[in-house]
Amino acid sequence: MGKVAAKMKVMPNSPEIDLDELQERLEDSLPEGAKINGFERDDVAFGLVALLPTVIVPDDAGGTEAVEEAFTDVEGVESVAVENVGRI
Repeated sequence: MGKVAAKMKVMPNSPEIDLDELQERLEDSLPEGAKINGFERDDVAFGLVALLPTVIVPDDAGGTEAVEEAFTDVEGVESVAVENVGRI
């Protein structure tokens, strides 16, 4: 079984969210077998900044679904979207 790298876009629910704390909460919420291989930040609009984590997950049935669900449940997250997926 291989691994997949998925770049995700996590939108906070407010521009006042502390992005460093949100980043830590995202890392703590990861399901077993997944890990974050770095974060980028993207200025969206009106002071809102999206987090763009690159997540490494096993290449099995379900793919990034468990990570998407875990990130969606994190306090301060408005939405989660997969931007790009590729094998490593």
